[in-house]
Amino acid sequence: MGQDRPLKIAYLCDQPPEDRFTYSGGNQRICGALRDHVGEVTVLSSGWHAAQPVRAMIEAMPDRITMRADWRAHLALARIIARGVRRELAEDRYDVLFCAYSFQSLMGLNLPYPILRVFSSDATPTAYKRSEVGQEFGSYLRLARMLDPLILRAERRVFRRCDHLFWPSAWLKSEADALYGLSPTASHLVPWGANIDDPGTAAPVPISADAPLRLLLLGRDWHAKGGPIAFDTMQALRARGLDARLTVVGCTPPDHHRNAHVTVHAHLDKGKPDERRTLLHHLDTAHFMVMPSYESYGFAFCEASAHGLPSLCLRVGGVPVRNGVNGHALPPEATVADFAACIARYVDDPDGYAKLRHSSRREYTTRLNWKSWGKTVRAQLLAARASATGAA
Repeated sequence: MGQDRPLKIAYLCDQPPEDRFTYSGGNQRICGALRDHVGEVTVLSSGWHAAQPVRAMIEAMPDRITMRADWRAHLALARIIARGVRRELAEDRYDVLFCAYSFQSLMGLNLPYPILRVFSSDATPTAYKRSEVGQEFGSYLRLARMLDPLILRAERRVFRRCDHLFWPSAWLKSEADALYGLSPTASHLVPWGANIDDPGTAAPVPISADAPLRLLLLGRDWHAKGGPIAFDTMQALRARGLDARLTVVGCTPPDHHRNAHVTVHAHLDKGKPDERRTLLHHLDTAHFMVMPSYESYGFAFCEASAHGLPSLCLRVGGVPVRNGVNGHALPPEATVADFAACIARYVDDPDGYAKLRHSSRREYTTRLNWKSWGKTVRAQLLAARASATGAA
């Protein structure tokens, strides 16, 4: 077969990529980037095949149970589910089986013919649970803790059988390499992109002590996204004599975190032109996105960079924020005073702030976009296919 023909990719995930809300939109973006920049994509079923009745029972339960029981049950039933995946793969001839997020979808899978196994996710269960992010949000039952060694063994088995693993952050690559004993030829750092189309270069946004200082927070959960710190940072800046204002998009802060200087858009739908324009306006005109959240990645930081908007966050997990490039990732123990001081330094240095906006946009155009991700992944997979064909 000619090496110039397009790669044929079978896409596998436990959630349908057509749903832009699953996995914070990453599932849809990864599948789209593969189609746009890597090869011909066929989406395999996200169902559990013969075990689908079990899944239906689990998904009828309350969300707090479903989100933890679903993937663990998938892992327990992996061999049954994998037989259905194998049958789908046998219906055509693919070069690549690309699995996103749900490592359990690869468990127990015996391929019907030689095919490259590829995986990408912003976290793995064990890496997440052991991280500062997992410790912040985890509330695990004793039974779940008893399963940890089994899950780790399953992860090692799956990931060591993968030909390529594309991790979006240095944090996750480092954790995965150490946890699973991955080969450096298989494990790669390739940053993900933003969950928006390229907005183009925005007009300059000057910063001055004599003009309003606009802060922005995006997210569905006020507390999880670090809303209290963002609010207190605004208050601290106002105490310094700066006209700081905070715009919140995606959630509603409690009354004690709202005042005349806080603007709230509880929900903006990107699919509605008027609401999309409102969101883009805030991304284009804010001075800083202040989001001291605990994230395994954080697409919002990529979106901010796309608009040339510097981000202030915590240096936890795999946040795609590089100090002095597209914002600042402060230590986990950073205080409100630290966030306020960082912003105030740029108010006193307008030229430095203009350079930070420029480098934030450049970080998006060179690294944090799906075209860059797709080009890198395509080159790796084409080389792997050529090597496999040559060895055959």
